[in-house]
Amino acid sequence: MQTIVVLFNLKPGVSREEYEAWARDSDLPVVNGLASVDRFEVLKASGLLIGDGPSPYEYVELIRVPDMAAFAADLADPAAQAGAAQFQQKYADNPLFILASAL
Repeated sequence: MQTIVVLFNLKPGVSREEYEAWARDSDLPVVNGLASVDRFEVLKASGLLIGDGPSPYEYVELIRVPDMAAFAADLADPAAQAGAAQFQQKYADNPLFILASAL
C-alpha cells in the first residue's frame, strides 16, 4: 500500500471557502470514486504540535493506493484528469507530492 501525501497552500486570491467547496463537491467524490483508491482525505492544517506559529502548509491530502499501476491507469480517466488540472492550475500553489509506505 502506498500513501500519496500532498502538502500545499492555496494560490493567491483563492479563498478557503471556494477551495473547500470544490474539494467537497468535486475532488473528494471523483478521487474516492476511482477503483484504485482505497481512501482519499483532505485535511485542513490547524497549527503546529510543537513550536509556535502557523503550519507551513494550509492543507494535507492523503491518498491511499493499494496498486500504483492501477492508480496510474485510473488517472487517465477524463474526470480525474480534469480534477487534477483544476487542482494544480486553479487552487494549489506549488503542491508537494510525497510517496510513503508503512514500515
